[in-house]
Amino acid sequence: MELLTLMGVLAGALGLTAIARRFNLSAPLLVVVAALAVSFIPGVPWVQMEPELILTLVLPPLLYSTARESSFAQFKAAARPIIGLGVVLVVVTALVVGFVVHLLLPDLPLASAFVLGAVVAPPDAVTAAAIGRRQRLPRRLMTVLTGESLVNDAAALTLYKIGLAAVLGAAGSLGHGFLVFLVAAVLGIGVGLAAAVLVSYIRRKLDDPLMESVFGIIVPFAVYVVAEHLHPFSKDFSGSGVLAVVAAGLYLGDRSLYAGSATRVQDSSIWATLDVLLEALVFALMGLQLPFVLESANENARGNWQLFASAIAILAVTIAIRIPYVFLNAYLPHALRLFGRERERPPTRNLLVLSWAGMRGVVTLAAAAGVPLSTHAGQPFPGRDEIQLFAFVVAIGTVLIQGLTLPAVIRKLGVHDKDDAEQDAEEEMAAREAAMHAAVARLDELAPELCQRLDIPPEKADRLVNRLRALVETRYRGAVAAISLSAEERESSPHAAFVQARRELLLVQRETMLGQRAEGKLDDEVLRKVLRELDLEELALSDTLTARLS
Repeated sequence: MELLTLMGVLAGALGLTAIARRFNLSAPLLVVVAALAVSFIPGVPWVQMEPELILTLVLPPLLYSTARESSFAQFKAAARPIIGLGVVLVVVTALVVGFVVHLLLPDLPLASAFVLGAVVAPPDAVTAAAIGRRQRLPRRLMTVLTGESLVNDAAALTLYKIGLAAVLGAAGSLGHGFLVFLVAAVLGIGVGLAAAVLVSYIRRKLDDPLMESVFGIIVPFAVYVVAEHLHPFSKDFSGSGVLAVVAAGLYLGDRSLYAGSATRVQDSSIWATLDVLLEALVFALMGLQLPFVLESANENARGNWQLFASAIAILAVTIAIRIPYVFLNAYLPHALRLFGRERERPPTRNLLVLSWAGMRGVVTLAAAAGVPLSTHAGQPFPGRDEIQLFAFVVAIGTVLIQGLTLPAVIRKLGVHDKDDAEQDAEEEMAAREAAMHAAVARLDELAPELCQRLDIPPEKADRLVNRLRALVETRYRGAVAAISLSAEERESSPHAAFVQARRELLLVQRETMLGQRAEGKLDDEVLRKVLRELDLEELALSDTLTARLS
C-alpha cells in the first residue's frame, strides 16, 4: 500500500468519523458504507489490507486500550460468561461453520473449511461497544461485550493456526491442537503480566509523566511481538500475542489508578486519540477490500452465483449460531447448578441484545487475507478464494445488518443503565462524603504544622485552614447537588451559572493574553505557560456538573 494512498484513506475516514460524531451517528457504519461506495468508483486505487500490518500494528493498541479502560474487578466477576462467549462460542462457531461449508462445497477440504470457521468466529466489539455506550447499555452487559472481544481473538487466531497447519500438512492429533492452545494461553498471559509488572515498576521510578506515557505506548507492540515469537518447544508452539496484550492492559489499567494525575490524564488523551485514528482506518480498509473479493470470485471456476449463495448461507449461519448459544451460556449453568452460587440470571432482553451484538470486524478480514497462496508442497492453497469471499461477506454483512439494527433493538427492548446510574449515584455520594470528612479531619491537624512550616502566627494559620475547609465543603455540596438533580435542573442550577461565569472570566483572560502577544508585549513561551494554567483551571470546572451533562 502506497503511503500517499494510505494517507488519503486515513484522511477520508477521519473526516467521516468527525461527521458521525458531530451528528451522533455510528462512525464505524458510516465509514464502512462510504468505503464500499468509494470502491466502486472507476480509477480509485485499490487498497489491499496487509495482514501483518493489521495484526501487529493495529490490533494490539486497540486491544490494549480496551483492556486499560476495563475494570479488572468487573472482568473477574463476569469471567464465566466472558469465557463462554470468548472461547467456547468461538470453537463452536468454527466447528459448525466448517461443517456447513463442507456440506455446501463438498470438494473443499474439511481442513480448509475449518480455517474459514476460525476466520469468521470472533466478533469484533468495536462497533458493538460504540453503539452500547451511545445507547447506555447496563455496565454488566458492556463488561461481557468488551471482555468477550478481549478473549475471542486469541481463541480464533489459535484455531486459525491449527487449521492452517492441517491444510499445509503439519498438523498433529487433536491432543496436539489442545496443547498448542494451552501453551499459547499460558505463555501469552505470562509474557503480558511479566512485562506489565516490569513497566509498572519502571514508571513508578521515573516520576516523569511524559516518559511514563512513552513506556505505556510501546507495551502492546512489544508484548505482542515477544509472545508471538516465543517458541519454547518447537515452531508449532508459541505464545498468544493477543492474550499478552490483554493481560498487560488489564494489569496496567488497574495500576494506573495509583499513578500521578498528570500521567493519568495524559494517558487517557493519548489512547482516546489512537482509538479514533485506528478505528477509522480499519473500518475504511474493510470496505475497500470489495474489489479484491470480486476479482477472486470472477476468477473462480465454481461460478459466482453458487459462491455468493453459499456466502449468504454462511452469513446466516454465523449470525444464527450466536442467538441460542447466548441463552444456553446464561441459563444452563444455573439449571445444572454449575460454578457454585452466582448472581441472578440476566434478563431475557439483555440476552437478546447480547445475542444480536455479533458483528465481525477487521480480524476476520486480516486472517482471511493472511491465508498463504500455496502449501509446503507448492500446490495452491485449497479454498483460499472462497475463504476470502466468505470472510468479506460475513464481516460486512454482520456490520451492516446487525450494526444498523442493534440501536433499534436496544430501544425496542428498553435495555438501559437506569439501575446502574442510581447505584452509581449512591456510591459516589458515599465516597465523596467519606473523602470530605477525611479532608476536614486532616485540616484540623494542619494548623500547628503550618505555624511551624511557614513561621506564621496561629491566627493566620487558622484563617488559611478555614479557607481550605470552606473550599472542600463547597465542592462537596456542589457535587452532591449535581448528583441529586436531573439534567434539566442541573443546567439551570446556581452551580451551573457559577461554572458558566467562571468560564467567561477565563475566556476574557485568555483573549487578553493573546492580545498582549499580538502587540508584541508577551513572549510566546510565557504565553504558553499562562495558557496552560488557564486551560487546567477550565478543565477543572467540568469535574462535577458539566461532566454529568455530557
